[in-house]
Amino acid sequence: MIIGGLEKLTLIDYPDHLAAIIFTQGCNFRCHFCYNPMLVLPQTGKGDKNTVDKKEKGLSMLSTEDLFLFLETRFGRLEGVVITGGEPTLHPDLPAFIKKIKKIGYLVKLDTNGTNPVMLARLIKEKLIDYIAMDLKAPLAKYEKTVGVKVNYNNLKKSVKMIINSGLPYEFRTTVVPELLGSADIEKMGQTLQGASKWYLQRFKADTELINPKFKDYQAYSNQKMKELARLGQKYVALCEVRE
Repeated sequence: MIIGGLEKLTLIDYPDHLAAIIFTQGCNFRCHFCYNPMLVLPQTGKGDKNTVDKKEKGLSMLSTEDLFLFLETRFGRLEGVVITGGEPTLHPDLPAFIKKIKKIGYLVKLDTNGTNPVMLARLIKEKLIDYIAMDLKAPLAKYEKTVGVKVNYNNLKKSVKMIINSGLPYEFRTTVVPELLGSADIEKMGQTLQGASKWYLQRFKADTELINPKFKDYQAYSNQKMKELARLGQKYVALCEVRE
């Protein structure tokens, strides 16, 4: 497992639980608006810009051994671990990694982009995850424009269906960038998520380094517009809300 960083405490990333966040290195998407480029883009070596960015974001950089020592000493004060990225399901040793975390006694939340339904199915079958959050980036017709790479749409649809039918607590999330998504797009995405329990629309933020520097000049939707988009989403899922 290639660990990109550790956030030692979060009150919001794992619903109803105090948790730590483990950031894995590497992603198969190149989303223009991604605010974790130091976890997505290949690193060039010691002391490079990516390392500086991690420090600026307050991410602790440590070995796997130190990570598990931290988790063992914090168990009881922390209840859960969020595994995010990058894209965690790219790592073939993810199941073994989670088993070690579960052995300590933690609940595990997985953040994923849904591109690896085979890995997702294994994690669900082996009861290695307790909560799933999947980012739905765009309507399928606009996915490649949004994520910057070729996409296997069938894998995305399989993951959505698998998560909805998993029996686990879950949520879907969409970062709403005005230059990429409008009302008609939210409608189409809602159709993809038909019958889901939770869908959060996240406001676009450009106050940090992004994959595509041009997006630093873009503005977010107003509060009113975001609420309007959430009302559109509410037609398709049990709960659709704006998340800051």
